[in-house]
Amino acid sequence: MSAPDLAPVRRGRALLLENIHADARTLLSDAGWEVETASGALDEAELARRVEGVSLLGIRSQTQVTAKVLEAATDLRTVGAFCIGTNQIDLFAAAANGIAVFNAPYSNTRSVVELALAEIIALTRRLTVKDRAMHDGVWDKSAAGSHEVRGRRLGIVGYGNIGSQLSVVAEALGMSVFFYDTTDKLALGNARRCGSLHELLEIADVVSLHVDGRRSNTGFFGEAEFSRMRPGSIFLNLSRGFVVDDEALARHVRSGHVAGAALDVFPTEPKGSGQSFDSVLRGLPNVILTPHVAGSTEEAQEDIGRFVAAKMRDYALHGTTALSVNLPTLDTETAPETVRLAHLHRNVPGVLAAINKVLADAGVNIEGQQLATRGDLGYVVTDIAAHASEEVGRRLRELPETVRVRQLG
Repeated sequence: MSAPDLAPVRRGRALLLENIHADARTLLSDAGWEVETASGALDEAELARRVEGVSLLGIRSQTQVTAKVLEAATDLRTVGAFCIGTNQIDLFAAAANGIAVFNAPYSNTRSVVELALAEIIALTRRLTVKDRAMHDGVWDKSAAGSHEVRGRRLGIVGYGNIGSQLSVVAEALGMSVFFYDTTDKLALGNARRCGSLHELLEIADVVSLHVDGRRSNTGFFGEAEFSRMRPGSIFLNLSRGFVVDDEALARHVRSGHVAGAALDVFPTEPKGSGQSFDSVLRGLPNVILTPHVAGSTEEAQEDIGRFVAAKMRDYALHGTTALSVNLPTLDTETAPETVRLAHLHRNVPGVLAAINKVLADAGVNIEGQQLATRGDLGYVVTDIAAHASEEVGRRLRELPETVRVRQLG
């Protein structure tokens, strides 16, 4: 994708899909964008068509932003994932096209943790079985198979933002917490780290998955892992649908080896509310199925709407890349009465000197400058006293390392 003309930033169109909270639309509208919304996800062909002329794109987990979509999005500046995961976005292609991607890594953490705890309690007390019997007119007043969570051993697989907070709250309920993560993480409270996944599975009464969406996690938890779980243990997956072999889980629930399960995510999910859903886990006893709503509380969605929309706005207006998942990170405000040049480039020696030579040759005085790098990319923002000429823009675009250059302010 060629770098666009160097011209002062202008507002344009924003497209928000999948019922993103209204606060996002309000924030972007107030900042000057014309905002369009859609209630569901779009397939690749439709999204490639709709994204033409769009400068800001907001999605949730069901919309796939592929390289083909990004190539069609010639005006696109940033993609906002109004959720935690970004595996539905081709981050490499976005970076190569100079498009910043933002997500909400913290906003719905509490909502997911509360649902996990509610399901742990419900499954341990077999509330799903009692509830179904009562609705069928059966009074089954028995303590068989029902336990307190106090003293039970919780095994958390993935000790990131959600896993670590679940650890703290579960410990407050009296659970003993063990965790496994592929990276070195600080144990909170009295949680104990396991040296392997197999070690955790042989200890835990409850296993809860909180792994990320990298494709290498596909099929991460299957027959071998379920077989290693303690007889009568409970399993939760509130992370990604493709990390679990649901067929294997169903077999272990039917055999009684797994006493209960709760899943909020599935390998294949409907693209919108009201559509039909099928799973091998439907109808099994003491199994809770929810439609990918772990982070969907009103509080979380409101916070996500404001947080991600603000990141998109600040990047478009000021070039700020704080918490971008694919571009070098610069958290900076534009100095008063200055114009900002935002230059994304291949991270090789000499680019900063080349940029400054272009500005010096044109007699442009630099008021301030910051540089950050991330892998193969470099990002420099330069504050100057007045708008740069088209000649300056042409020379910056023609630098062989340039990916994208914009003039802001």
